[in-house]
Amino acid sequence: MVTEKTQVLGDFLCTVDFHVAGGIIHVGAAPFNDRRIGYITGGKFEGPRLSGEVLPGGGNWSVGGRLGEDATVGTLDARAVLRTHDGALIYVNYFGRSVIPDDVRREFADPALASKVDPSRYYLRIASLFETASPDYAWLNGTVAIGVGERTDLGARHRLYSVR
Repeated sequence: MVTEKTQVLGDFLCTVDFHVAGGIIHVGAAPFNDRRIGYITGGKFEGPRLSGEVLPGGGNWSVGGRLGEDATVGTLDARAVLRTHDGALIYVNYFGRSVIPDDVRREFADPALASKVDPSRYYLRIASLFETASPDYAWLNGTVAIGVGERTDLGARHRLYSVR
């Protein structure tokens, strides 16, 4: 039986590990939003058709707020450049949403606990678009990916899947 879920979710693309050194810059609660910025310092990605390194220089410009009395909600607005194992450059931008319960947020604040939090205790979902001039990866220019994210010792990990 084919369900709506299996019709939408496509092939596994890759797992991307983003390294975010130097922590998160908390700009603060301005009248418009509570802005946080994370600078991507590197990383790697690996999948059946994509593998390589995340180049330094990208980042995530997130906005946060409250969702009810016991959780924060945030938006993701990130950009990065990937270099494949064979030298092709791929620009990726992604948007998303996070919902982090307050008890999890307190654990994230402790570097010794942050990466040990079970990802089922929080919500981090993304949608990605790609751009590349490489003929070998031109198929990415017509691909929308969705993903599930989690916190790691070095930053964030995203598992990306194509959308049909």
